[in-house]
Amino acid sequence: MWGNKKPESEEALPTPAAPARIKVPERNAIRPVATSLEGKPMSADATRSYAASLPAGTGARLGASLRVKGEITGNEDLHVDGTVEGLIQLDDRKLTVGVSAKVTADVVAREIVVYGSVKGNLRARDRIEIKKDGSVVGDLTTARIVIEDGAYFKGSIEIDRNASESGSDFARPAYSRALPAPAVTAD
Repeated sequence: MWGNKKPESEEALPTPAAPARIKVPERNAIRPVATSLEGKPMSADATRSYAASLPAGTGARLGASLRVKGEITGNEDLHVDGTVEGLIQLDDRKLTVGVSAKVTADVVAREIVVYGSVKGNLRARDRIEIKKDGSVVGDLTTARIVIEDGAYFKGSIEIDRNASESGSDFARPAYSRALPAPAVTAD
């Protein structure tokens, strides 16, 4: 009805001088960190076959893009997916080394489960478990050990039967043992 020509009333409208400002949140805004994963779906990353073994809402997580140099100590379970260099000491807690993790550290914990790569001495009061894709280069001291088929391990193993019964001498780092452990290697 009007064709290609605009009505005169539309042509006479003034154009705005500047576009309207849009409020954008600050990039450095501090956001609260969730302490619980309950009710929230986990990452869809297919390589994380160990996700089912993690109870929801327990412990802390070090993400894949994070890198820590120094000492990590604490009184809660820790799941590492990033890179750690130094010392990890979680005397009465569990450390899980994720598939993408690269840990170059001595570790002291109640329980240690390795899905990724660890270079350093591991000392667990209860047990050490190296999963099929896990890799450990270092000496192990623990009461119980599980090394799955396909896992890589190079080092020595000392079975400390008293470790799970008494935690008094447990905090001693693995590298300060008075007697060397017998050499057991799996290549």
